[in-house]
Amino acid sequence: MAKAAVLATGITLAAGAALPGEQDWSAYTFERYKKDFSKEHTAENSADAEAAFLANLKLINEHNANPDKTWYATVNEYTDWSSETFKSKRAAGTNRARPAAPYDAKEEARFKAILAMDIPSELDWRNKTGVVTKPKNQESCGSCWAFSTVETMESAFALATNQPAPILSPQQVVSCAPNPQQCGGTGGCNGATQELGFNYTMTAGLTTDGAYRYTSGGGDSGTCDQSKIKPVAQNSGWKMLPQNDYNALMSAVANVGPIAISVAAGSYGWQLYGGGVFSEKCGWEQDHAVQLVGYGTDSGKDYWLVRNSWGADWGEKGYIRIQRFGNGKEPCGMDKKPLDGSACKGQTKPVKMCGLCGILSDSSYPTGLKQVGPTPPPAPAPPCVDHKPYCKYVKEQGNCGDLAMDCLTTCGCCVDKNKPDYCPDDQRSVVV
Repeated sequence: MAKAAVLATGITLAAGAALPGEQDWSAYTFERYKKDFSKEHTAENSADAEAAFLANLKLINEHNANPDKTWYATVNEYTDWSSETFKSKRAAGTNRARPAAPYDAKEEARFKAILAMDIPSELDWRNKTGVVTKPKNQESCGSCWAFSTVETMESAFALATNQPAPILSPQQVVSCAPNPQQCGGTGGCNGATQELGFNYTMTAGLTTDGAYRYTSGGGDSGTCDQSKIKPVAQNSGWKMLPQNDYNALMSAVANVGPIAISVAAGSYGWQLYGGGVFSEKCGWEQDHAVQLVGYGTDSGKDYWLVRNSWGADWGEKGYIRIQRFGNGKEPCGMDKKPLDGSACKGQTKPVKMCGLCGILSDSSYPTGLKQVGPTPPPAPAPPCVDHKPYCKYVKEQGNCGDLAMDCLTTCGCCVDKNKPDYCPDDQRSVVV
């Protein structure tokens, strides 16, 4: 449990009442929110934004007041969005149908062997140097499918070549990957699937983000610019995991590497998630593509470790931990709107989804990764920066000991010597 701390709102949380990292937002105001998050609203939308903020703040405070909660809600850049706005801007990038995976007898034999391998009790691929790059941000483009594709290609490249994962280009996939059957949407910022992404990279390869920068954050897919494509990584195929199969997904993430998955993320829980093991019902309408990078247990609660593409300021520095129930114990439901997920045009039959938020329903990974062209540059070391807008206040109130993980710069954790004892272990040796 977190120690008692005076937070940005000036409210003290009673010892033992809060989860680590949780804040008390009961005295927080819309005016303070606009200042903290640099929000500028027009005269036409200010009233709607404030109404959404107040409604979401009420949800946050009510949820966090539950003493039995396993996760906490927080104020973030989406708190002044209605649930409808949130779904349209952040959870509208993939759905359930997909092209058939290319058959590879050697890969099928390899996967059967993988299923028979032992798996560790917990796993976090971020702990293996060079396998997982820093969190990315799709912004207001339904390109989660492209980010999930590219992130999983990065990790597979690192594991296949024993080189640090390069930062590859989501923009290339957004602008260039074809989607003739309109699977997961009409393509680009209007949605598609990771499997379509892997199909595309089999022939085109992937260039670096430095060569083909992401410009679709405003919602424009752009047009494919072949002059920017200088491939450095390419896959020979891809593998689709058995649908709704707990053991297959556990074995794959443990013995293959990070996996491209899809979830139902249009609920208020995803919109306002701050940290902890997410256990909220989130429905079965698959609408978002992410990357599975591990699993573990926290205070007796098993979880999946998922990397999102909403930037490092969302959730647990860009990640969410989703409750994991175990083989034969995962909840299931029906996606009655498959066209909002990965279904192709004309496919409207409801689809069974299992795992919280349907996390077991659509999983895949690229195969046969190889380096092509020049050696890609390694991913730069993540910067040591403050992650929250209230850090100045934390320093003023002398609360760095409780919230240094969020306020690395302010709390003195970004210097190369004499770091305070309260700095996170992974920052004490950072030289800036």
